Order: sequence, then C-alpha cells, then structure tokens
Amino acid sequence: MSPRYAAIILDLDGTMVDTIGDFVAALNASLNGCGLASAPPASIRKWIGRGGEHLLREAAAHANQDSRDEVLLQRLRDGFYTHYGVINGQHAQVFDGVEHGLTSWRDAGVALACVTNKPEGHARDLLANKGLDGFFADRVWGGDSLVEKKPSALPLLTACAHMGVLPSQSLMVGDSQTDHGAAVAADMDVALLAWGYNNDQDIVELPAVFHGDNFHSLLAFTGVVARAA
Repeated sequence: MSPRYAAIILDLDGTMVDTIGDFVAALNASLNGCGLASAPPASIRKWIGRGGEHLLREAAAHANQDSRDEVLLQRLRDGFYTHYGVINGQHAQVFDGVEHGLTSWRDAGVALACVTNKPEGHARDLLANKGLDGFFADRVWGGDSLVEKKPSALPLLTACAHMGVLPSQSLMVGDSQTDHGAAVAADMDVALLAWGYNNDQDIVELPAVFHGDNFHSLLAFTGVVARAA
C-alpha cells in the first residue's frame, strides 16, 4: 500500500515532544526574577497553545499584575527566553512512538518537515537534543523564520514548496487550534493529537481527518506500515 501523503509536516511542542517541564521551569524562573510567585504546572499547561505572548499575559494576570503592562511583560519576556535557552530540552520527553513513526515515514519515502512557532534556534536545539534532527535536516521553520507564523498558511506553504509537493499531497500533524488554523488556511489535511497543548480546549472539537492519542494509529491512517522496532 502506498503512503496516503507525499509529505508530512509536524508541529514540535505537544506533538513530537512533551516540553511542559521546560515551560514550567523557564516561566517560573522569569516570574521569580520579577519578584512574583511561581505559577502551578497545571495552570501553565492551560496557557500553552496560543503563543508565547498569551502565555506571558496569562502568567502576569495569575500573579495579580496588569497583563497590559508592557514594561512588566518585557521583563517577563526577556527572562523567559533567556532561561528557556538554557533549560531547553532538560525537562522534555519525546512522546511514545514518535521516533518509530518518523522512521517508518522516512523509510516509506514520505518527506518530513517541522513547522513550529518556537524560535527556530530553540527548535533546532531541541530536535538535536532529543535525537530527532536527522529526520528533518534543513526542513525546520520556527516562529521567527518567516514574516508570518502559524496560524498563517505561509510556513506550511513554504515547507511544501521546499519539499516540492502540493498542499493537497501533504498532512499537517499538530495538537492545537493554531496548527488547525494554519492547515485550514493552507487548504491542507490536518491530523490532531490529543496529548498536547490546546489552551485547555478539547481538540476533538476541531474538524480534522484524524483525531488520536498515539502515533501507531496515525501511521496506519497515513497508509504506512510500521517499521519493525
């Protein structure tokens, strides 16, 4: 059976790698550096999925601060990205089945790309730290790689053009409304995984060609036989 898609574009945080531990450590270090109390991990998980600015504003509001205070937000922003650059990957784990799935797709001749809203440098470092960089080579785009980021269609269309495939031949795999919005804008099929970060909203409420909680069923959906472990 031939693969259903010529290319698969994957999000990073919450899709391939569980990075909640990194977010918690970096955000709380930034809050503490501003003299504010740490936020609980359960709350931080709910704030992830709509970009870094949303995360910082929610953290400020949780600390009983004005979430529109640009001076405070800049201090939080600077602290968060500084700490994240050091912490990146230390508290993160690759989700079960991801490496096996990537290997199976690659061996089946499916082109792979990573499109994330994480800064490209951090994304590449995380992929390398977790041994996933070899699946993507130069096919990694971060939130600062182009003039627009997800949910704009531009990153997905750029990835498709780079790989020489049409959006109609490609599948976006993600875990959030941001990934969903980008795929819809690019007129591309989207598969949504239930284990990620979607701002505390149920991912099954978003229409997709696939909803699931494991890579094995996703592999089967894409028409690829799992490579022997």
